[in-house]
Amino acid sequence: MFGVIVVGIGIAGSVRIRDLLNPLQSSPSENLKLVGFVSRRDLGEFNKVKQICLEEALQHKDVDAVFICTDNQNHEESIRRFLEAGKHVLVEYPMALSEDRVIELWQLAEQKGKVLHVEHIELLTEEYKQLKKEVEGKKLIEGVLQFTGGPLDEQRSGFPSFSGIARLTWLVDLFGELSVTSADIEEKKEQSYSKLTAHLVTAENRPLTWIEERGPGMKREKKFHFSFTSGVLDALPPPPSAAVGPFMQDQNLFAQKLLGQVSREDLATEKKRILHCIHLAEKIRQFCGH
Repeated sequence: MFGVIVVGIGIAGSVRIRDLLNPLQSSPSENLKLVGFVSRRDLGEFNKVKQICLEEALQHKDVDAVFICTDNQNHEESIRRFLEAGKHVLVEYPMALSEDRVIELWQLAEQKGKVLHVEHIELLTEEYKQLKKEVEGKKLIEGVLQFTGGPLDEQRSGFPSFSGIARLTWLVDLFGELSVTSADIEEKKEQSYSKLTAHLVTAENRPLTWIEERGPGMKREKKFHFSFTSGVLDALPPPPSAAVGPFMQDQNLFAQKLLGQVSREDLATEKKRILHCIHLAEKIRQFCGH
């Protein structure tokens, strides 16, 4: 059994606690035992799980791993402290808010011999699985992926290419390694509005445009328009309900890693994708002059 602590009791942290308390029968998650949680708020307990302080979590001999569910700006420090304390780490994306820091953290995890797992639930949703199935085997001509949503505090969430890295991960997972050709950002800070437009190309030099637009009252939505030699894909029917939610799927994958059930090849492929997406996010920020 691996003792687990959850840091951060927002929406994601609450879901993590729910799933840790109710693992799927005969799944790898049955090897995870929730020891407690850490929160800046004084809650005492949550879902009958006791609250402990950060220092106790770092030193607790029964804590083998941590789920980090805090603001993006806090990820780096939390990962570093728990790795230094000899704990395995599951963290929400993005892992950190600069490429240099991400590389440092991977190196630290490898030095310590600990699992560093970056949550990628955006690849585990039924919506995405359906899209990937439709794209598979088709030859791209050009494409656009646009996301809209409410405002984010950049200080807490990071530059839009980092806070929106889930969309960038979609494009890389669908079309392979990409290069950034240009990017710009329109900002109206007094109106809490921003629009990031990044132009990328595939290894076959096919153009892709990623737009990340946020402002008050904007509906949280993804739109895509992919042109292939075989036709256009710009809509999908509503996906079926998932038998297992994406957070539970992600939790099972983390448990598999702890149990040594994921191949070195799969781990290397995942790491390469994560580092590549972070590299693209950094390049996009540089193009925008930030």
